[in-house]
Amino acid sequence: MHKIQSAQADVAYFSMEIAVEPAIPTYSGGLGILAGDFLRSAADQEISMVGVTLLHRRGYFRQRLDDDGRQIEEPENWNVLAHLEDTHQYAHVDIRGHPVTLAAWKYEIESRNHFKVPVYFLDTLLPHNEPWTQTLTDNLYGGDSLYRLCQEVVLGIGGVRMLRSLGYRDIGRFHMNEGHSSLLVLELLDEQARAASRGSVTHEDVEQIRRQCIFTTHTSVESGHDKFPLEMVDAVINRSELYSMKEIFCCEGLLNMTFLGFNLSHFINGVAKRHGEISHQIFPRYPIESITNGVHAHTWTAAPFQELFDQFIPGWREDNFSLRSALKIPTRLIWKAHQQAKLALIKTLRYRGKVGLNEDVFTIGFARRATAYKRAHLLFQDLGRLQAIASEQGSLQLLFAGKAHPQDWAGKEIIQNIFQLNEKLPSEIHLVYLENYDFDLAKLLTSGVDLWLNTPQPPLEASGTSGMKAAFNGVPSLSVLDGWWLEGHIEGITGWAIASENEGDVKKDAHSLYRQLQENILPLFYFQREQYAEIMRHCIALNGSFFNSQRMLQQYIAKAYYQ
Repeated sequence: MHKIQSAQADVAYFSMEIAVEPAIPTYSGGLGILAGDFLRSAADQEISMVGVTLLHRRGYFRQRLDDDGRQIEEPENWNVLAHLEDTHQYAHVDIRGHPVTLAAWKYEIESRNHFKVPVYFLDTLLPHNEPWTQTLTDNLYGGDSLYRLCQEVVLGIGGVRMLRSLGYRDIGRFHMNEGHSSLLVLELLDEQARAASRGSVTHEDVEQIRRQCIFTTHTSVESGHDKFPLEMVDAVINRSELYSMKEIFCCEGLLNMTFLGFNLSHFINGVAKRHGEISHQIFPRYPIESITNGVHAHTWTAAPFQELFDQFIPGWREDNFSLRSALKIPTRLIWKAHQQAKLALIKTLRYRGKVGLNEDVFTIGFARRATAYKRAHLLFQDLGRLQAIASEQGSLQLLFAGKAHPQDWAGKEIIQNIFQLNEKLPSEIHLVYLENYDFDLAKLLTSGVDLWLNTPQPPLEASGTSGMKAAFNGVPSLSVLDGWWLEGHIEGITGWAIASENEGDVKKDAHSLYRQLQENILPLFYFQREQYAEIMRHCIALNGSFFNSQRMLQQYIAKAYYQ
């Protein structure tokens, strides 16, 4: 073991998934991408922060679609040694009465000014661990509830112990990015009790730890809150507090990770204004604020737009708010940069075997996790209406992507149904379902399509960030008024709304979607190109300048980290 040196961090950021770079597939989607963007902004702003996550040697999964559109999951194996540094430091946890040793691998997120934010990936694949524990950090969101709970012990309890082993003694704030890491509060409570020379936790300890913790919730969907039976929890970690302090640890006879994180945090927030309100309705006992998500401007802005911004808005990377000055960029240059980004998308898809895309044809992008409430099928509710719109206004190219969780059979069926629709569509409509939506494909899609479509069932969209990525590249959104779009939408200026009533009436929502395409969007694109480019310009100036992770981090600093 290497000699432990003192390390410093004001904030420790815990997340089950963190997307640090495309070659390290330790993320499934929006939560991990958001975590990576957050830490990239911390490096940009030289914030003393450290990230903690799990290694996920087999990733989430690589998605392959067979000839019938059935999703096939394959391991996303990657070369750990090629990308991460072995710290040679170890920590230990007990799981189900068995000792488990953890290793830590380090990745450093480095800013343009060479400030570094370390991210530690916890790993149980060590020869002296029992075989069943060696696989605990292999798969992101894999296995059953027991596997998930064991993973959360590694992340939460093991993560705090690993930070101490690495020399981080005086961390000011512990930020839990969702409930997967909530068990970290148990280790902090134990530290507090030991410091007071006590063998058990008291309510005074709870108050002390609450001042150190922050919790961000990312979901309005019931299944998004991890819950475990007390019998399982007792067998895995054997904590007497589950019974002696039930009002803090338990909810309706279960260990609810969101409930636990809320109870031990001094600041709780949702990820959009509306989501904060909905979360407070779900958990009325708690004061829940909101900090709307944002994305990392430099990461998600395509090269043609970066060059354009460098020319007209020098310093935009350091001050994302200065993108409001995009209104002075000539629309012809906005359109030229967009066509370059669109051509890059088309060439890449052609290389992947998705031929036949035309840069002059209106192209809609939709890429979300394939699950029922995301309603990927909404565009296809009335194929006759869709065909009539394409025949009347102009051809359509539809690019869909997204994975279904391996146990989400309804989500898999959605993918298969959309995949097979191409056989039923007329020649004016070209539909492609793209395999294995990932970091790289997200960059191409959000910059290369002409319109970003989002159709969740309200009020279940917590925030959504894909439309924010599109905005940096001048791509307007057509979206249900939920999540971030309630704040970013100005009708006909930054994009268009799908009018949604009665918590998402499918027929009415589809009618609104078709009406927007037929009456407003396609006529502009095909017949009033200058006006369409004007909307693109406003996307950058109004949405890009605000919905970025630079502003998001600054709000966490002001509201949570140093309060």
